[in-house]
Amino acid sequence: MESSDVELDLQRSVQAVLRELSAQAPALRSNRGMWRWSLHKKVERDPGKSPVLVHILLRELEKAEREDTRRVIIPLLHTLMYVLTKATGISQELYRRTYALCMRLLTLPAPYCTVALDCAIRLKTETAAPGTLYQRLVIAEQNLRSELYPYQERVFLFVDPELVPPSVCSALLLEIQAAQTQQTPEACMRHVVSHTLQAALGGACRAEVLQRKLQASPRRALERHFHEVVAAVEQTASEPSATREGHLERLEEIYCSLLGPTAAARGRCGGDPVPERPPSIPLPSPHITFQLWTDEEQLWKELVLFLRPRSQRRLSADMEALDLQGLLPDRSLARMSVLSTDSGIERDLPPGADELPAPSSPETERAGLQRKGGVKKRMWPPDISHWDGPPGLHRRTGRPSGDGELLPGVARLHTARVLVLGDDRMLGRLARAYHSLRKRETQTFCLSPRLSLQLYYIPVLTPEKRASSRHLELGELAAFLGRADPWYESTVNTLCPAIQKLAEMPPSLDTSQTVDPFILDVITYYVRMGTQPIYFQLYTVKIFFGDLSQDPVEDVFLTELKVKIQDSKLPKDAFSPRRRGAAEAPGAELSLCYRKALLSHRTREVTISLRATGLVLKALPASDTNDHTCLSVNVMEVIKSSNLAGRSFSTVTNTFRAANVQIQSQDQRLLTLWLDKDHRRTFRDVVRIEVVPCPEPCSGVQKSKALWLSSHHQKEVEGTKAKPKPLLMPINTFSGIVQ
Repeated sequence: MESSDVELDLQRSVQAVLRELSAQAPALRSNRGMWRWSLHKKVERDPGKSPVLVHILLRELEKAEREDTRRVIIPLLHTLMYVLTKATGISQELYRRTYALCMRLLTLPAPYCTVALDCAIRLKTETAAPGTLYQRLVIAEQNLRSELYPYQERVFLFVDPELVPPSVCSALLLEIQAAQTQQTPEACMRHVVSHTLQAALGGACRAEVLQRKLQASPRRALERHFHEVVAAVEQTASEPSATREGHLERLEEIYCSLLGPTAAARGRCGGDPVPERPPSIPLPSPHITFQLWTDEEQLWKELVLFLRPRSQRRLSADMEALDLQGLLPDRSLARMSVLSTDSGIERDLPPGADELPAPSSPETERAGLQRKGGVKKRMWPPDISHWDGPPGLHRRTGRPSGDGELLPGVARLHTARVLVLGDDRMLGRLARAYHSLRKRETQTFCLSPRLSLQLYYIPVLTPEKRASSRHLELGELAAFLGRADPWYESTVNTLCPAIQKLAEMPPSLDTSQTVDPFILDVITYYVRMGTQPIYFQLYTVKIFFGDLSQDPVEDVFLTELKVKIQDSKLPKDAFSPRRRGAAEAPGAELSLCYRKALLSHRTREVTISLRATGLVLKALPASDTNDHTCLSVNVMEVIKSSNLAGRSFSTVTNTFRAANVQIQSQDQRLLTLWLDKDHRRTFRDVVRIEVVPCPEPCSGVQKSKALWLSSHHQKEVEGTKAKPKPLLMPINTFSGIVQ
């Protein structure tokens, strides 16, 4: 195929991707998600098309910038960066133009400037050391050991077997296993060495000869070449004044030593470059663990097992006690009593007394056996609220700030990408696990210093529910994410029917035929490029039962709380017969006390009594993604009317917004509660409920400090009441909320 035909074919594919962002035709809507996947597959099968595709995407981005067509900017940026990560042979001019474009996009509002800044940072590193993005991604995702880049990532795919059909679970498991059997550590190291040398040396690299040489190299020699390439790339990436010429010289030496003087002389080292079609270098899919979610503590256990191998980086003295092999309780870590040997005079202290020793020094290793020079103030446990980004409204977006250091000498080297499949009931279960995880972390504090936690969601509904109104009810959060982020709607929400089709297809008996794993590829694209979270407010509900001997129960919900009136009543001391012929009104008398949700954030308490057949409290807005954080309370109120035929009753739905709600039955009617539309989370014989925003969990030390401050500064803060920080659960998307 000629170059003009290649460019025309890729141009048509890019235009199809852009058209589907606002597609109204049924033909285009049915193929959503396939255009982007097929576009990347074209370049993956023929890597020589990568520079042409980069040029086309860059041209479309510049056109969108000129015409201010913002809806296509973020999809084009993600598509461009995904191509650049896997591509080789990209010219310096294309890198410079792309970087300059990203810098110009920083003048746009969020989330466009946020995504553009992330792309600009990665482009700057890739321009100085070509192949860095590919190399770091493979090392982290495949857990390859490297002292210079010790970061590790893992994708945890959680599926509730009661909510997802077994055929879907089997199809996903087979696709994941088939892909990972070919991704051995040796194969991944060969991919890294080959890709880095091709990206740096370009056409001067004899790609086919290089791959044959790597294929024939023993494990020890392959590891040596791998570490040499990683060291060269990381040295260039870490040097502030590193030059591309110096980086090329280092890789040329590795290339010549790998091929030998005779073979290398025909290429870059001695003769003219040999033009040849570069072979395809696959980007291995991330390491995915498939989990059937059957245990409430399963998420916690899997994260602990992920961190169990000790990092090669030495921990600080404060973190030596946090060995995950033993998981010591927090009570022994909250305070360390030491004998004071100083005089209390500052000038009598030895020099450097307040400085911590180096992480690898002998003083650090003996820190647990030595006495300190005095009692040092210890902030324990630190604030871990930045696990899920900055505080704010639950529809705020932004990039999580979990990649830095939380304590001195302890860096977050691990990233856990938790991906759940299912509907709103699965997200309710994830919300409970996330709340439990945060509460446990205030006691043990062993995950947050080392782990960056990212949450992802792919909606999956059973076929019979997709064709009914139940589908819309169970997919409210997926619909909200699709309205907030059009690229999420086009790329992720389309997986729901695709997964069903894959599960219904019979298995292929021809093992020699290679099949492209569509579902796995889209999952991989989502967890790699979905870096912008949307924060959702969790709500706490306190439930009081009619049986006074039963203690109240607390739970959390994410999307919905539903209340219905039971037929049974509480036992009465005396029986009061009703007048014969009197029609009993349906429902029950309820007392509602709530605080109105006002844009001015002023407090306004409202108390009403009414007769109702049920209530539904929704935490997600119906249509407006910019709506402020509040509960939407829908009350099915009973209206009594009198006419010549007698009394009649009708129901009408009243809706109001509230920050918190208290509901109590007044005429001894019992209530039934459902949380997050899950029949397994049903509470019966309820007389009262209290719903408030779920606060950020805090430890006993933080509670004691808060009580001490409130008692000692009561006069200063009289008239003001400190509000607890809300607990926000992030779900990653591609761009966050697009205005």
